Amino acid sequence: MAYELDTIRTSQEIFYYLLENHELREDEEALLYKAYTEQEVIQNLVKSQGEIADSSIERYGNVIYLIPHEENNFLGFSKVQLKSVLCKSTGTDKDYYLSQFVILTLLVEFFDGQGSSSKAREYIRVGELQNCISQRLKEGVSNMAEEEEESHGIAFSNMLEAYEALRSDEKGSRAKTTKEGFLHHILIFLQKQKLIEYVEQDEMIKTTKKLDNFMDWNLLNQNNYKRVLRVLGVTEHE
Repeated sequence: MAYELDTIRTSQEIFYYLLENHELREDEEALLYKAYTEQEVIQNLVKSQGEIADSSIERYGNVIYLIPHEENNFLGFSKVQLKSVLCKSTGTDKDYYLSQFVILTLLVEFFDGQGSSSKAREYIRVGELQNCISQRLKEGVSNMAEEEEESHGIAFSNMLEAYEALRSDEKGSRAKTTKEGFLHHILIFLQKQKLIEYVEQDEMIKTTKKLDNFMDWNLLNQNNYKRVLRVLGVTEHE
């Protein structure tokens, strides 16, 4: 199929904008947004470029997103990169998986996967999140024998060990060797990705529209939601 040069150029302009910004908003780039949403040929070309770049192009509401696939370490983050950003310098795989567990716990506290919108609350305090993490880790250890943990690929005892190895500091330390600092760096990372608003002075966490849209339209269909609950050891009656 032959494409006009202007059509190809516009699709490339849209894709390059997404590479730079990871999202394209109608209220910021109205012409590019209109070209993508109203011209199927351009939309298909942009999506094709996304596939070549091992990514998906999705529109949620009035925003178009570039979403790297899970193994895309060029546009996304590798395990090594995330461990470096989120964990202490001597961090092990236990620390890395603990950081991912913290993020999962945050998501489950905000989103319940039910109704027209999966969002269940507007904010959570840092202290409450810290208590939830500790509680879910202990529940996971008590509910699953070591053999069962290994068969499920989730070693709650290892993550709890890594969590308890972190010091507690009521003065609000930012060191990654403390529980407070470990959580702080994860929240800062999520804020830089425009997924949460972290109000440090009030120790309050809110989600962004970007995360709300992604959870409603992508992650929290019922199959994915139940998978997250299984990972966290949450029973359905909860």
